[in-house]
Amino acid sequence: IQFALAKQARHIVLVPCCQAEVAAVLRKHKNESFGKTPLSEIWRHPIHTREFGSHLTNVLRCLQLESHGYQVTVTELVGWEHSIKNELIVATRTDSPRKNARTRLQQILQELNLQELEARFLGPQ
Repeated sequence: IQFALAKQARHIVLVPCCQAEVAAVLRKHKNESFGKTPLSEIWRHPIHTREFGSHLTNVLRCLQLESHGYQVTVTELVGWEHSIKNELIVATRTDSPRKNARTRLQQILQELNLQELEARFLGPQ
C-alpha cells in the first residue's frame, strides 16, 4: 500500500493478507483496553481477537486509502463457502481525500490502543 501511495497509483487492488499484526497488538494491550473501553469485549476471546483484528485491518486500510484521495469499494472476491477471507479492496485515485478519513483512522487507533501502528496506517500525508 505504501509503495502504491508513494507512486500515486491510479488504481490499487488489494486481497487480504498479513492481517496478524493488528490482532497481535490488540492482544498485547488487552488488559489496558478492558479498563478503557467496553468495546474490548469484541476481542476478549482469542478467536475473536484474530477475526476482529483481520476485519479491522481491512477497515484501517480503507481509511488509509480514502485519506490519500482514493475512492474505495470493498466487495466479495469469492463465495464465503470457498474462503472466509475473501474481501477485495479496490481503490481509484480521485485526488480528493475523504475529509474525515485520516481523523477517523487516528481515532480508531487511539480508541483501540493501536497507536504503535500509526506509522503503518497514517504514514506521511
